[in-house]
Amino acid sequence: QVQLVESGGGLVQTGGSLRLSCAASVNMISIMGWYRQAPGKQRELVATMTKSDNTNYADPVKGRFTISRDYAKNTVYLQMNSLKPEDTAVYYCNAVRWGQEFWGQGTQVTVSS
Repeated sequence: QVQLVESGGGLVQTGGSLRLSCAASVNMISIMGWYRQAPGKQRELVATMTKSDNTNYADPVKGRFTISRDYAKNTVYLQMNSLKPEDTAVYYCNAVRWGQEFWGQGTQVTVSS
């Protein structure tokens, strides 16, 4: 079982920045990433990063968000810049390890206009 603990959400004005963190309880995680779910919408991919440092970003966040990993700390980060009201959502950390998928509890990000 993998425990994922997220932090860093909050309220920010349009154009502002936030940094999300997600610490995993174990190492040897193949893929770590972030998804988000806005009210009334399905959960969607934000960004993922493999253990080979290959990254994948959703089109709406390309050029504004950056995903990174600290393998020594089993932590994934999401630096979010130039935030927009449409980025408002609950952000979930995701981890894939030995073919199993795990989710964090979610952290709220609210961008005011």
